[in-house]
Amino acid sequence: MSNIPSKPVLLTGASGALGRQLTAYLGGLGWTLKLTDIAPFPDAIPTGCSFTQADLADGVAILRLAEGCGMILHFGGVSVEKPFGEVLGPNITGLYHIYEAARRERARVLFASSNHAIGFHERADKLDDDCQLMPDGYYGLSKAYGELMGRMYWFKHGVENVNVRIGSSFPAPVENRSLSTYLSYADLCRLCVKATLAPSTGSCVIWGASANARTFWGDDARAAIGWEPLDSADGFAAQLSGVVSGNPVIERYQGGGYTVIDRTREDMPKPLFRT
Repeated sequence: MSNIPSKPVLLTGASGALGRQLTAYLGGLGWTLKLTDIAPFPDAIPTGCSFTQADLADGVAILRLAEGCGMILHFGGVSVEKPFGEVLGPNITGLYHIYEAARRERARVLFASSNHAIGFHERADKLDDDCQLMPDGYYGLSKAYGELMGRMYWFKHGVENVNVRIGSSFPAPVENRSLSTYLSYADLCRLCVKATLAPSTGSCVIWGASANARTFWGDDARAAIGWEPLDSADGFAAQLSGVVSGNPVIERYQGGGYTVIDRTREDMPKPLFRT
């Protein structure tokens, strides 16, 4: 099987940290990419690729960009915790525009979800992909909504989607929590290749983490698309094991620091349930 898709691939959020990594990797494979972001693209555009500056709120622009595409790698939108009003447009309305474009083109969607969609699960709980959604803020709430939108578009319109709950995707792990959540850039890029080229995906969830021995996460749909992470945070354990926040709320929950942003509750709640 060729490692080049038969149709162009639309990559949103191309100017962000992960989008730039994907552009370089997939462009290097010879993929035809339609790149878009609300911000200018800061790097050289690979041969055979194009960039269009656009806002996810512009549904007509998204429809035009998706024309002829067989896959949408959706990394656009607000990527950190923000007030609800700032999250609403890009992450809620913008995602609707992505799925409407996918429905019209019969394209598959890879949705860059987040561990913050399940951030209020405790670190002691080993989660499978069918766990309860437990967002830890407005950003995580938008990612939970995005996964549910994908499920609805699959059952109602047959739009395939792969929801990747990204952990901590940086050049290297930076603190103790990321020994569990780290996702290398290379593993992310290989995951996107497999999700694009898989014969079928349905609507599924994959934990976006490298092969970390301390992972919080268990079963998912990775075998269905043929992806296995090759990298790991384990080699950083000695230097990062003591790099913790000292905050009992942060250290209790899988979402880490996002669980205390704008927190007004003073007590420590009992778990809603045990997984």
